[in-house]
Amino acid sequence: MISVEDAMQQIKRGADEVLVESELVTKLSRGKPLKIKAGFDPTAPDLHLGHTVLINKMRQFQELGHHVMFLIGDFTGMIGDPSGKSVTRPALTSDEIQENARSYKDQVFKILDPDLTEICFNSTWHGKMSSADMIKLASRHTVARMLERDDFSKRFKGNQPISIHEFLYPLVQGYDSVAMKTDVELGGTDQKFNLLVGRELQRSDGFEPQVILTMPILEGLDGVQKMSKSLKNYIGVNDSPDDMFGKLMSISDDLMWRYFELLSFRAISVIDSFKQDIVNGKNPRDVKFMLAEEIITRFHDKASATKAREDFIARFSKGAMPDEMPEITIPLEEGGNSLANVLKLASLTSSTSDSFRMIKQGAVKLDGEKVEDKTVRLHKGVVVAQVGKRKFARITIA
Repeated sequence: MISVEDAMQQIKRGADEVLVESELVTKLSRGKPLKIKAGFDPTAPDLHLGHTVLINKMRQFQELGHHVMFLIGDFTGMIGDPSGKSVTRPALTSDEIQENARSYKDQVFKILDPDLTEICFNSTWHGKMSSADMIKLASRHTVARMLERDDFSKRFKGNQPISIHEFLYPLVQGYDSVAMKTDVELGGTDQKFNLLVGRELQRSDGFEPQVILTMPILEGLDGVQKMSKSLKNYIGVNDSPDDMFGKLMSISDDLMWRYFELLSFRAISVIDSFKQDIVNGKNPRDVKFMLAEEIITRFHDKASATKAREDFIARFSKGAMPDEMPEITIPLEEGGNSLANVLKLASLTSSTSDSFRMIKQGAVKLDGEKVEDKTVRLHKGVVVAQVGKRKFARITIA
């Protein structure tokens, strides 16, 4: 059986913070399976690799013999998590929530063992709460305490509206931990306030408070902002193998190591050996190939990963893509950036008219795909642009 020390080393891999670490050691030392919870509001139909940072950590807990509870916030999803938001989120309908929840269940089992995973819905207990119960729950926190949250504080000081129901969200999420008798709750760093509320509610109800484990927010393809579908800098769990491969190959060499740390199941010692290989002269592209193949194998299969790699190499004429290329960041314009202007700013063409001419000649490619429409506009994200056979640039629109 694995020692507590070794278990802690695995649990802390890639984690931002463990609160309180000594309490987790005590819980592990008892030798009993712990109840591990992570909640996801089904506010969109698809999960992306940013979501899987938490799900990967849940998988590690499963491998350590603990009981994993994947909580689908079908009740909280109708409120809308205000974490990190500068405006009130629009509410979703019950039908939208239920459809997204079904999609989540299908996607999460690409990582978690279905036989060792308990799927929970927080409408199970919140749906039974009366108005009096909700008022009683609301009485357990003050407005002053809510305004300690960074996002609420900023909105209040900036005269941005805060709806009353948004104050309920941390309390409702916190009560989930009471109802589920959670030992450890996982969440992103932006969820820390909500996770602490759960810890406080458990303590006040006479339970041993849960340990909080926060995970970093994964940067999107641009390497700057968090991965988000709305920012178009994401890799979806349901993306095709070719799309996954192309997107992963577009990330910078520096960002590659961040993705290895948070997304790869390889041992840290193996990843360190990859870094040393590059120091010794190995092409970073070849290491990125291994990352892309690992991710695609996880969500599709090995054969799909191999084919995606072969197709990617073929699109770039079996080695025509250079090992290194200029990298440029261009500010996003309202409505998207004109491809012709982007090519000029990236010094791939001498002028917008030159860009139009090269597009018309079929000499322009984006991520290996020929572009023949001179009206194309680029939005937030990263793209590898090619003009002719020898001009390349990795362009970030941010």
